[in-house]
Amino acid sequence: MRPPIDQGTVLITGASEGLGRELARLLSRRVRTLVLVDRDVARLKPLREELLSLYPTLGVLLEQCDVCESRQVDALVASLESKFVRVDVLVNTAALGRRGLYAEARWGGLEELLRANVWVPALLTHRLLAPMLERGRGGVMNIGSGAAQLFLPGSTMFAATQRFLDGFTESLRLEVEGRGVVITRVAPGPLGDAGAEDAAEVPFFQISLERCARAALAAFERGEALVYPGWGHRWVMRLLPLLPRAVKRSLGRLALRGVRREALAAPEALPVGLASRVLLAREPTPA
Repeated sequence: MRPPIDQGTVLITGASEGLGRELARLLSRRVRTLVLVDRDVARLKPLREELLSLYPTLGVLLEQCDVCESRQVDALVASLESKFVRVDVLVNTAALGRRGLYAEARWGGLEELLRANVWVPALLTHRLLAPMLERGRGGVMNIGSGAAQLFLPGSTMFAATQRFLDGFTESLRLEVEGRGVVITRVAPGPLGDAGAEDAAEVPFFQISLERCARAALAAFERGEALVYPGWGHRWVMRLLPLLPRAVKRSLGRLALRGVRREALAAPEALPVGLASRVLLAREPTPA
């Protein structure tokens, strides 16, 4: 079973940067309509201009919506219905990360992360899944992170949200099994710009955003439940479940030492968005 991509309508959150943008570029040559959603549509306009310059007949709708607000999501769905736009595939890529010790973080920032990483994919999927099931065709791709397999002090809430996305996607997939809707979770490792894999200072399993997007889309079309893009990252993720929890805790303690060293070196830098080595669906942070 394949998701209805060709000549279909695909809605993407977080398309202004990172994997969302790369997936929009890949899909633009095949779909009839792209619906790109952001709370600030100005961030999406350069991408629309780029895509239309390549594919003038492509439909590109820019929709302003704070997807953390249920009323705005309902208004978005109503707006699409009024335009006779039927979403065939939902791609959830919008996500946030915070680096720092949990007890020292502002609750406002943690709540924002929780809403973006848990509330948003759950809400959008709830609003768009039922019509897909009624039609007997559709697809949902949730972009998460390999952090679901790890204990990550310094990124405690982020790791917890990735566990949610894992359980949510796998359980929902079973609920809709055999009903024509493909549901896939993509769990990347460290990402960088094209060519960054050859740099000496990056992890050996880092891949580019473009390669990650291609691997994610290929697995989605094969109907796979879970994909770890990149051979190195895939083998690491396969190994992790075999490790005793005591070993994972030891690895977590090593990570915690690094977080504390960062806090001592630059305490003002802790409660900010994660760099691309931890927040995996976002744009790489310049060195």
